[in-house]
Amino acid sequence: MTLKKLMRGTHVLGEAAIRAGCRAYFGYPITPQNELPEYMASAFAKMDDAIFMQAESELASINMVMGAAIAGARVMTSSSSPGISLKQEGISYLAAMELPAVIVNMMRGGPGLGNIAPSQGDYFQAVKGGGHGDYRLIVFAPAYGQEIADMTRQAFDLADNYRTPVMILGDGMMGQMMEPVVFPEPIDLTSLPRKEWVLDGAKGRPSRIIRSLWLDVDKEEEFNWRLFRKYEMISREIPDQEIYLADDAELIIVAYGTAARIAKGGVHRARSMGLKVGLFRPKTLWPFPAEPLARLAEAVRHIMVFEMSTGQMVEDVRLAVEGRCPVSFYGRPGGVVSTPEEIARELATAYGMPGSSETHGRGALNGRRAVARR
Repeated sequence: MTLKKLMRGTHVLGEAAIRAGCRAYFGYPITPQNELPEYMASAFAKMDDAIFMQAESELASINMVMGAAIAGARVMTSSSSPGISLKQEGISYLAAMELPAVIVNMMRGGPGLGNIAPSQGDYFQAVKGGGHGDYRLIVFAPAYGQEIADMTRQAFDLADNYRTPVMILGDGMMGQMMEPVVFPEPIDLTSLPRKEWVLDGAKGRPSRIIRSLWLDVDKEEEFNWRLFRKYEMISREIPDQEIYLADDAELIIVAYGTAARIAKGGVHRARSMGLKVGLFRPKTLWPFPAEPLARLAEAVRHIMVFEMSTGQMVEDVRLAVEGRCPVSFYGRPGGVVSTPEEIARELATAYGMPGSSETHGRGALNGRRAVARR
């Protein structure tokens, strides 16, 4: 019999990381993700081959991640919104040096210090690079405790496989919610492929250099195009999504993470009202699963995007749809959490919209509806 464990999301992520072979964690405390470093500290204290360090700052911690990755460790850091902002320069260096690492962002309300409520205002930062230069991160968006466990294992494997940083994007609600989870068996670290590029001493072999500085512009351009080709390959190989109740749908709601769980409840309520609606949930935010969404757009008459923000993923949805059908937006930013009933009402409104895409965004504020037009 498979044994399920009831755990909060941050603890699930920590346990899954350890079982995936993570043996180095560096971070700095910030709510609402502090239970994750707390879990790692407690677990690593019982292990002989693991290192945990609370650094003096987010900048220090991301550079420690860099050092551990160069030495070949499976390494992770975590933070929340403003803390991730402070790590951006180091994340750009990780991408430029093609170093595998897992970065967790449990988003909070913003901008600025904002609040510790669940929000999705960091989408742009996550999927558009975030730091300077032409680079990308693989970005996972789990919606359930079991997905946190599964995607964490996958994140470490893909980071090593593609030699790239991978981000797991959650939020404060996801981190605190307790759900039953089945964990995979811990991996055998000795079974992992050898990393031929690590810096572990040059005795008996030629020296190696890992760097991000290319003063020769032609070499920098060549390197940028090589990264570009790698990202193209990733875009072909790993996009993932959930498509729910879409076979007969006339309207599709697109949402990710916590917002998708709320949206699924809204879909059920809308179905009970006789509305043919379905859900498209990106599991990878980058690469964004554009092709399956584009195919759906040819079969439905309207797409509504729901985000816990003022609208960021909606841009990628519009790019994927390419005018095949109208796209509208409904958002609740700043840590406000919608209800399935609220989403069902918005789906009903969108269901009755004429075939026009003039309405770009709709949000509710103190019971009043605001409309932003192009």
